[in-house]
Amino acid sequence: MSKAVFDASAILALIQQERGASKLTPEIQDTAAVCSVNMAEVQGKLILKGWDPDTAWEDALSCVSNVEPLTESQAKQAGTLVRSTKPYGLSVGDRSCLALAIALKAPVYTTEQSWRNLKVGVPIYVIR
Repeated sequence: MSKAVFDASAILALIQQERGASKLTPEIQDTAAVCSVNMAEVQGKLILKGWDPDTAWEDALSCVSNVEPLTESQAKQAGTLVRSTKPYGLSVGDRSCLALAIALKAPVYTTEQSWRNLKVGVPIYVIR
């Protein structure tokens, strides 16, 4: 079972060796899951930067232990979160990440400063 959930920004920080990436230790990565919606976001951002699609996908996969599909229950949770997260400008991908973390009862790792103020029932760690 996953003990952590990464959002797209955390994976991008790891791949691009951005500030805060060192907080996502190999031990955390070995137990980390990512929502398939966030994987699509990561791959898309890397492709727009000129990466080959297969390389982008493989590099993103190397940062986590598993990719979780968005379930019907998680989709409902992501939709439900829209009201409480609207002031923070969260996207459907962000809310999908949080829905996965809630389902897994796992902490979330992100670079998004605005997430510090979220209260969704799981710990949120902002890595920079």
